[in-house]
Amino acid sequence: MKDRIIQTSDDVEEGVQELCKICPRMAYAYAQTGALPLRRKPDGFAELLSAIVSQQVSVASAQAIWGRMKDAGLTGPRKVKWASDDALRAVGLSRQKIRYARALSQAGIDYRALRDAPTPEVIATLTDVPGIGVWTAEIYAMFSLGGADIFAPGDLALQEAARVLYNLPERPKERALRDMAQAWSPWRSVAARQLWAFYRVVKNREGI
Repeated sequence: MKDRIIQTSDDVEEGVQELCKICPRMAYAYAQTGALPLRRKPDGFAELLSAIVSQQVSVASAQAIWGRMKDAGLTGPRKVKWASDDALRAVGLSRQKIRYARALSQAGIDYRALRDAPTPEVIATLTDVPGIGVWTAEIYAMFSLGGADIFAPGDLALQEAARVLYNLPERPKERALRDMAQAWSPWRSVAARQLWAFYRVVKNREGI
């Protein structure tokens, strides 16, 4: 069965109110952060290509490279598939990212079908492409497809936010946080939004 889809800020608010009912610490975090962002993004090839471009570079560098790719018209699968290596290098892609971009362009993913696919199928389809890991696939399912019950326990900010919010002795590892997140179902995507927002509040308070 497909997850419920988060389409509007009202959906996020409904989710956070449910989380506040079942977990006093989530209610505390919400009191610290206020309303949570919708954070919906487009779906499709370009969104995943942008995620590949952003890997292991600064936000500023990723934005600059993506800007050059858009200017060169290299954000669609056919254009990437038929572009020369020189053309892709010229916009700032490394050899490895050229390989990943080509793999994505040749993967033949039916992005429209993914909108109605169960989350495990979405994750399996995306992670079958070189250069797309579980975290990227989960973030895509969460924000581009709008799944309400998706979490990304490998995210370091989520791990640190959970450590602080739940007063844990150490940052939970991915498996432990995935288990912990079961309690937030069927609103795990909203729990992730809450933890990210809380993380920003904590870091601002610490002056980091």
